[in-house]
This record gives sequence, structure tokens and C-alpha cells, in this order.
Amino acid sequence: MTVRAKLIKLRQGIHSYLRGELRDKLSEARTSLQLCALALLFGILASLVILLFRLLLQWADSYTHIQEMDFSDMLHNWRALLPLIGALLIWMVAALGSRRYRRMGIAYVLHRYKLHYGKIPLQSAPGQFFQALFALGTNFSVGREGPAIHLGAVSASVLAEKFHLPDNSVRIMCASGIAAGIAATFNAPLAAVIFVFEVIVREYKIHYFFPIIISALCGAVSSQLVFGNVHEYDSIEVIRIPLDHYPVLALGGIVLGVASAGFNSALLRVTELGKHWPLVARLLLAGSITTAVGIALPQALGSGDFAIDVAISDNPALWFLLALLAGKVIATIAAIGLGIPGGLIGPLYGMGALLGAILALVSSLMFPSIAAYVGLYTVVGMTVMMGVCLSAPLAALVALLELTNDAAIIMPAMFVMVPAFLTAHQWFRTESVFFRQLDLMGLGYKVPPVNQGLQKVGVRALMDRRFVIVNNNDELLLEVLKRAEGRPVMVRNAEGQIEMLRLEMHSFEDATTLSRQPMEGLPDSASLNQVYELLLPKRSGEVYIYQDTPEQVVGVISWGNLQQQIRAGEV
Repeated sequence: MTVRAKLIKLRQGIHSYLRGELRDKLSEARTSLQLCALALLFGILASLVILLFRLLLQWADSYTHIQEMDFSDMLHNWRALLPLIGALLIWMVAALGSRRYRRMGIAYVLHRYKLHYGKIPLQSAPGQFFQALFALGTNFSVGREGPAIHLGAVSASVLAEKFHLPDNSVRIMCASGIAAGIAATFNAPLAAVIFVFEVIVREYKIHYFFPIIISALCGAVSSQLVFGNVHEYDSIEVIRIPLDHYPVLALGGIVLGVASAGFNSALLRVTELGKHWPLVARLLLAGSITTAVGIALPQALGSGDFAIDVAISDNPALWFLLALLAGKVIATIAAIGLGIPGGLIGPLYGMGALLGAILALVSSLMFPSIAAYVGLYTVVGMTVMMGVCLSAPLAALVALLELTNDAAIIMPAMFVMVPAFLTAHQWFRTESVFFRQLDLMGLGYKVPPVNQGLQKVGVRALMDRRFVIVNNNDELLLEVLKRAEGRPVMVRNAEGQIEMLRLEMHSFEDATTLSRQPMEGLPDSASLNQVYELLLPKRSGEVYIYQDTPEQVVGVISWGNLQQQIRAGEV
């Protein structure tokens, strides 16, 4: 055999594996080596996209950074107008793209994950990339995790579709890409995994766990190779607090819960108020408000790092912290509520740090010994604001644990999280800001349990491969049906449509008749949920499964087989 013939045979073997055995493995709701290998590949790609974004942002910050400026001269510095310039740039990017791809951010990714198997249009990626770059580079009060999640999800899901993976596996790859994006942004792989399960997936499945954790590791390793093993908030001095201080912490938790509920409510009201305004008007208003806040309080700008630096500085004035908190809240609500693309976690960290520092200073007026624990109060405030506003308490706890690289925060942060979360969610009926944003946008995200279970299994895992398909010939159909030995028999009619052939016995007459039932087809990348939706109206019948084109039928799934799968609890 020549070398060329061997290469052709190898190519055919790989092609056959990708079209058959690999898809069979990926269609099952089980952990597999193939799924983990794909998560590794897709995680590397998603990480590279996020690293490119971070490097460009770092370059932009070298020109637009305001932390080292003389704030007394802010009014006469060109950087004061950066938010307005950024608003115009964001509008220009949005105007160049199609209106159908303007939706972006975590809430949109959540919608696509729940209802569309995590398939996110590639055309939405350039808009998210450049608009978020301009928003962060021009000092809007938005976070980096928004573009990281969107771009990570797009990278993985588009690649999964290029590989023609089953829909149930595309969803897992999307979640893996999100984990890689978060880990590559914050160097926090465990927090990335928990955030994906707590906020995006919202359930725990073992066959999801390993692909997601592999992708998160890819993101963290990539970040460390380029930026070093940096923990963003390890400069915050955290001192272990004695147990006799915990009653004061509990009271602080109630205050933080009220503040979180108030912020969520105000943000959503502004979002609802401005959702029908023209895009350019919303962006310019956000830029104007941010510019005004920046001239008065430059430390309120940016994702939250400036505010955190003030909160942990030596002897900050209480009145200044209060003013800075007000400025940070206004700048964040204006940016996020009026449609500036970006995340919410960074600003929440900034507001939480200021709230924690204010609580520590106020408490120290009555209990002077608390003054030594300002750093701990700051971190607790950051944890609670993220956990309550996003309804992700565990992700918030783990994120701050990794970002501070200090286990001393665990017990006090958990202790404060309980009263804060109960206060916000029980007394004020606070919900996750992402789900409320989806409600305001009119995007669905709720999936019934049966459908949710069926979405996790591909059709190739259940389809009956023992079928007979014949061309339309009335003289032979009865004979074929008798010889089928219980196998499904389908006939291709004159119009090329597939019909199920049945032999109906009449008990009162010694006669049999042939009946034909029209069938609908689904590609072999579909999930069992799509079969369920097709057959549910009649609660009977069959669906044929095809590969590549409807002419290449590879299997059949009946309503009875689907019901057996549901009753067996295998979905």
C-alpha cells in the first residue's frame, strides 16, 4: 500500500470516527475521555481570546489610567472626558454591527445557555470585544467578567458547532468556555467552576464537572504564564477577628443586606426606565453622568480597584468614604443600567469594600478595637455584595478566598453572608440581578425539569439503529413488514418524505391493512428534548434521525422509548 493510500485510509478512519463513534460517546450523559479532551482544546482557545483582551486593555490603561493623576486638576485634564469619548466609540461599534447581535453580557449568555444549548452567534463576539474594551478603557464603572464570560462562551460554542458536536455537548463546551474565561481573567479557577455551576448551570452533574474544571485550569495556567501568579487583592491586610466581635459582624450583615437590596432595586429601575430609549441617548447619558462623577470623585471610576485602594488606605475620612460610595453607586447604575457593556462584579467589589470600611469605622467609634480589622471588614463587604446581588453566595466566598489568598476570611465572610442574604431575599424579595435583567429584556430562561433532563442526552444515545427503509412499492411493502421481525419499517414516498409503516390487525375481521404515518426528522446532533417537543402534541409516533442530510437516515426514536427513558430516571 502506498503512502498516499495509507493517508487516505487514515483520513477516512478519522472522518468515520468523528461522524460515528465520537458522536455516540458525546451523546451520552456520562463523563468521557473524549469530552474532557475537547474541553481542554476549547478551554485553551477561550483562554487565548481572553488573554488578547486583557493585553489590549492593559495597553489602553497605560494611556487612560487615572489613578496617579493630580485629582485637583481633573477638570482641566483630557482624561476627564474619557467616558463621553468611550460612549461615542461604543455607539459607533454598535452602529456598524447588526441590531440582532447587540445583545450581550452575562444575562444574554444565560438565556442562550438555557434555551439554545449555549449556542451564541459568532457575530456578537466583535461587538462584545470592542465595546467592552472601550468601556473599560475609558473608565466606566463596569467589570471585566462580563466580556470574559461572553467571549469565553462564544469561543467554545462556535468551535463546538464547527466540530458538529451533539447539542448536549455544545452546552457543556459553552459552560467550559465560560469557566476558562473567568479563570483567565481573575486567576481564580475554583471560583470560576463554582460560578458556572451556581449562576449559569444552576445544577450539579458529575459529567459536567470534569470538562468545566479542565477548562478553568487552562484559563488559570494561561493567566499565570502571561501575567504571573498574581492574586489581585492579596495586598489587603486581613487579621483574624476574635469570636467576641461576631455579634457586630452579624449587625453589619443586616446593613449589607439592605444595601445590596437597595442597589439591585435601583439598578433594575434604571434599566427598565431606559430600555425603550434610543441607544445613542442612553450611552451619552451614561457617559455624561460618569464624567460628572469622575470630575468630582475620580476614585469612583473604573471597575472598582480605585475604590478598594481608598477603602484599605491608612486612616480614610468617613465623610470621604460615604461620598465615594455614593459616587460609585451612581456611576455603576448609570453604566450598567443604561447599557454600557461590561460586568457587575468589579463595581460590586468596589462598593462592598467601601461599605465594609464604613461599617468598620462607624463600629470603631463604639468599639475602638474594631479599627484594627478594617481590612477584614473590607473583604467581607466585597464578598457579601457579590453574593447577595448575584444570588451566588458560594461563588462569592470562593472568589474572595482565591483573590486574597487568605483563608482567614472564610469563617467571618460565611457568618456575615447568612444574615445579609436572608435580609435581602426574605425581607426585600431580592432576586438575582441577571434573572431580573432577562425579565426586563423579555428573554426566557425557565425550563421545565423534564425538558431540562432531556436536553442532557443526545438522540444517538437512544435511537434504534435496527430499522428497515424501503422505497415506495405497494406490492413489496407487506412482505417487507412481515420479514422485519419487529424492527421499524419506513418507506420513502414519491415525494421523498419518510413515513412509518404499520400493520393493523382487525379483531372482528380476518383482515390486515397497511397504514402510513408521516414522520418528521431531526439531525443526529439534536437532543432528546427536541424529539419530545415534536412528539408531545400527539403523545405517540416516531421521529427519524438523519446524519448530514435527511436522505441519510441513521436511526428511529419512538414516543414509547422516550417515555421509558424518562420513567427510568436516566434523563
